[in-house]
Amino acid sequence: MKIDTVKKSGARFYVNEDRPNVTVPGVTSIVGMLPKQDFLGPWQAGMAADLAIDSFDYLRDMANRDRAGARRYIAGAARRYTEVRSKLGSRAHDVFERLMNGEEVDFVHSDIVNHVKHFREFLAAVNPELVRAEDVAWSYEHDYAGSFDAILRVWVEATDKGPRITPDRSGTPILVMVDYKTSKSTYTDVALQLAAYRYADVVIDPEGNEEPMPEIDSAAVLHITDTEWSFKGVRADRMVHDYFLTLRKTFRWVREDSKDVIGKALASSKGRMTTGTQRRGK
Repeated sequence: MKIDTVKKSGARFYVNEDRPNVTVPGVTSIVGMLPKQDFLGPWQAGMAADLAIDSFDYLRDMANRDRAGARRYIAGAARRYTEVRSKLGSRAHDVFERLMNGEEVDFVHSDIVNHVKHFREFLAAVNPELVRAEDVAWSYEHDYAGSFDAILRVWVEATDKGPRITPDRSGTPILVMVDYKTSKSTYTDVALQLAAYRYADVVIDPEGNEEPMPEIDSAAVLHITDTEWSFKGVRADRMVHDYFLTLRKTFRWVREDSKDVIGKALASSKGRMTTGTQRRGK
């Protein structure tokens, strides 16, 4: 069963090639149903303002030639920044996957040299074992799917201050669902993503082979930036999964069920009654 993805109206859907009429929304598109953070509006406005200030003369000349084009250019400042960050993240994820699989990587893009250095430090400090990487988690029960970064086996021991990783693998092995983040900060919605993957029904590899999702013991986010890295535990339990399923219902409402809740007008100003006096006067 090969899996493909398609984009519809800004959302990603997963397609089962054996059942081409069956499509389910992607995990990140479902999580996108969360209300936008309060800081996004001011941040986007700030990006546009910085561009206008830093490129004042250039934009003035552009506006004299094409005012609408200059307006689009200023308004798109935040979007272009996000696209650049997305490309950086994709480059980094690609190299992380190769390194995790034991592949030698001789060249990396200059934008992610430090990210790769920090990922190597993580491998040395934690010494995880790769179980699965970049496979698709599919929920038949709840109709969603998503590609997760990695399932890792990590060794830990209990201490008075909580679990401690034992890179010599002397502790107890646990399976951890892991998400890689290269953004400036980590955000709480990563818990929703990880819970969705963790409690999916099956795992599907690139060749289409399907297996039950293994019993996952924990979840974590590996946060890697240009300056530092950290491996943080994430609570992605059944309660968090229930919140994700609420967003799944919201996604269905927005994309499907809300389309036909308002019927045709039973009366309106366009259909005012014609009186007998009006008809006789014609």
